[in-house]
Amino acid sequence: MSRYLWPEPLTAAQLKPLADYEYSVCGETLLDTPCQIYWRWLVQKIPIWVSPNTLTVAGLLVNVLCTLVLVYHCPTATEEAPSWAFIMSALGLFIYQSLDNIDGKQALRTDHSAPLAELFDHCCDSISAVLITVGACIAGGIGRYTDWTFFCGFIGLFLFFCSHWETYVSGTVHFNLFDVTEVQFAVMIMHLMSAFGGVSLWQTLLPIIGLKLYTLPLMGIILGAVYSCLYRFHGILKGGLGKKGSTMADTSVLRPGLDISLILTLAFIIFKKSPSQLFEHHPCLYLLAFGMIISKLINKLVVAHIGKCELYLPDTAFIGPGLLLLNQYFNSFIDEYIVLWIVMVLSVLDVARYFTGACLQMTSHLGIQAFSNKALHD
Repeated sequence: MSRYLWPEPLTAAQLKPLADYEYSVCGETLLDTPCQIYWRWLVQKIPIWVSPNTLTVAGLLVNVLCTLVLVYHCPTATEEAPSWAFIMSALGLFIYQSLDNIDGKQALRTDHSAPLAELFDHCCDSISAVLITVGACIAGGIGRYTDWTFFCGFIGLFLFFCSHWETYVSGTVHFNLFDVTEVQFAVMIMHLMSAFGGVSLWQTLLPIIGLKLYTLPLMGIILGAVYSCLYRFHGILKGGLGKKGSTMADTSVLRPGLDISLILTLAFIIFKKSPSQLFEHHPCLYLLAFGMIISKLINKLVVAHIGKCELYLPDTAFIGPGLLLLNQYFNSFIDEYIVLWIVMVLSVLDVARYFTGACLQMTSHLGIQAFSNKALHD
């Protein structure tokens, strides 16, 4: 049982395909074509000795700093943050987007290890997806609408998980017409609108249609979610590279759905059954804690895709939600806010442990393989 609950990310058998691994991507978003001009120019300004992983981590750290500043000023996603905090978040997201889109180009320039670079990139992306989601909820001032905050927070993380679910099935990263680049620019615009108009701007009643301004991004999120779900599940259900249309690990294409479904179900039950209204009072911390748990599941998907390995349901990621649920079962004899902080710390440590372990294994294996190939060549 310990093998499944606290395993090494990759077994010896799963490390073997790494040497032949090639990153595969298809499709381009609406804004990618004009943005590519800027990204190609930008990567040429980066010294060749700079590691692509350095660019990835730098982008993540900028995102972390900007989001923490915003959460500090708006812990319930209802407060008015200083204009500079929103401007900082918009600029930070632009910097993150720029670095995230040139790290792959830098990897090609420096002949960097494809599997390690992909794991590094997608791990940082999964964490940034959590930060961007929380930032969008704050910028839109929707914290006063608890159910909508929950929906917007978790639908974004679910869709990001689904993109990696499709990759695990097909072996290729797919981008559709409206994807991550467009979402990031939309969030930047929201930050700038809140910077110059205040969060209260979103409560403005629109003429003619008689709806408040915040309903526009909500409608966009709903329509985008429907569109993205149809696109992703079409790719998932049509079959993959494995035997008889199975995943790369020859398992059912529906298997990854168990992990995300369980986490979302637990998050919803804890949200609705909380006697202290935990989510209502601490939405940002709640989204960050569960977001890091989903980030761990995405990391597992990336590792499974790279190593063509099977996913196992028992996982340390479920310990945190289990603690919250158990505490509720015993009438919250421990303050739920304290337990939520424990869950937050556990989820961050779990992601760090898993990601570090996978990186060390890949680095060691690929280094030994390169040394062996050189010896044979000599």
